[in-house]
Amino acid sequence: MKETLSVPTTEFEKRDRCGHLDHRPRVLLGKMGLDGHDRGVKVIARALRDSGIHVIYSGLWQTPKSLAISARDEDCDVIAASMMSNSHLKLGPMLVDSLRELGRPDIPVYMGGILPQEDLPKLREAGIAECFTTGTGLEDIVTAVVNAVDPYTQAVEGDHAIGQLGRDISLSHLAREVRSDALRRRPTRVMGITGSPGAGKSTLVAQLVSELTLRAEQDPSLGRCAVIAFDPMSPITSGALLGDRLRVDFNRLGDAVFYRSLAIGGEDYHSLDEIIELIGGAEFADGGRFETVFVETVGAGQNETKIRTHVDTTAVVLTPGMGDSVQMDKAGILEIADIFVCNKADHPGEHELVRDLRDIAGRRQIIETVATHGKGVPELLDALLGLCAG
Repeated sequence: MKETLSVPTTEFEKRDRCGHLDHRPRVLLGKMGLDGHDRGVKVIARALRDSGIHVIYSGLWQTPKSLAISARDEDCDVIAASMMSNSHLKLGPMLVDSLRELGRPDIPVYMGGILPQEDLPKLREAGIAECFTTGTGLEDIVTAVVNAVDPYTQAVEGDHAIGQLGRDISLSHLAREVRSDALRRRPTRVMGITGSPGAGKSTLVAQLVSELTLRAEQDPSLGRCAVIAFDPMSPITSGALLGDRLRVDFNRLGDAVFYRSLAIGGEDYHSLDEIIELIGGAEFADGGRFETVFVETVGAGQNETKIRTHVDTTAVVLTPGMGDSVQMDKAGILEIADIFVCNKADHPGEHELVRDLRDIAGRRQIIETVATHGKGVPELLDALLGLCAG
């Protein structure tokens, strides 16, 4: 019998569909309610990325408030909410209201999924800008996102200071002029978290943020914390999938943490110093400020070391099985570490990794963590705070 290959009947063409715009569209994908399936959302995310769009994926089980906070901090051009749980008539209007309360009523909401035709007028009346029912083509979704992009203005429509911070970061990252009255201040602590792809950096940062936030509730002098998370930009379409924030439980943390995802090519940190100072200069209504900034790099290779020049202290995250002892002696990323983190310490090979690290660490600390369970995270935070204080 002649062998046959199973191939899709249609294939989405990977090409830049938005290079002519004022800026790359930033779209937030999220699923509100109790729907625990995201396969369809991931298909849409890939299509958007392969069209040159920057896609922020916030994950499952989001609330209207958590999605609105994410859209504000990320300075999104549009929110694309996927609904499969028959709660669209309740959650959709709540999302629109949350955006208004957070000072970004200008961010349009698109909604897709299982939406009965008779409910579409009600959704539009509630403020949903676009509705996509089952069977909508990927090209149609991409076109709608592209059409949502308006040229950046220096000031956002709302008057919320953090909403304005989101726009200031957007302009700085594009090397454009930021408003002259934007305050700039270096935060007390700037910590770089770097390491190889798959080392668990995003989960580790999420745990560090949660731990620091809990401590700040008892000791307000620690201030608020912020995260700048970099992900790679496609060399073909300039699109990007920014998925680091899905590790953070914003349903619990809410407004306590500012989190911003950015796409770069290589180690292009040209805007990082200004972005850090813009975050440090932002002030909440209660007078609170960001005193700690975590900077998560892209999955770094051996010779990717530029982050060291922008932060106060650098943690290099490694995992068991990364290579033999010869790799430890090569020049590069291991040289910039102020502290070593052996993550996934419950995996085979952990003892060998720690042994090899001890040969090169000198006086530098080695902290063992299991980020998915929070193990070792308090000790790591203590070490990072100590290095910054020193």
